[in-house]
Amino acid sequence: MKKYVKEIIILIIQLFMFYTHPLFMGPTDAMGMVFIIWTSTIILGLLIGLISTNKIKYLYSIVISILFIPSIFIYYNESALVHSLWYLISSSIGVLIGSIIHSISKKKNKEFL
Repeated sequence: MKKYVKEIIILIIQLFMFYTHPLFMGPTDAMGMVFIIWTSTIILGLLIGLISTNKIKYLYSIVISILFIPSIFIYYNESALVHSLWYLISSSIGVLIGSIIHSISKKKNKEFL
């Protein structure tokens, strides 16, 4: 459990964005809210790709898309189910880019030493 602390913290931040952020947005700010959550999903995926050295980081995208589904029925309607797919894709892109940057920086550090 100790070795997954970084991943759990990022997952809690993502859950905060899914479940508490919509409470503070007005009904007219729906597209802005979707954009903010989508952007944070990419950034958090990038962070988990950068800081995580565990293989579990590749499951992050699937977990995020599954954890978004209950918020659809709490805050939105069934037409927002497609956003779960967008969060899967955007977090996958973030994790992939973060992993690539992490591996490149790791190689440069080995060459430097």
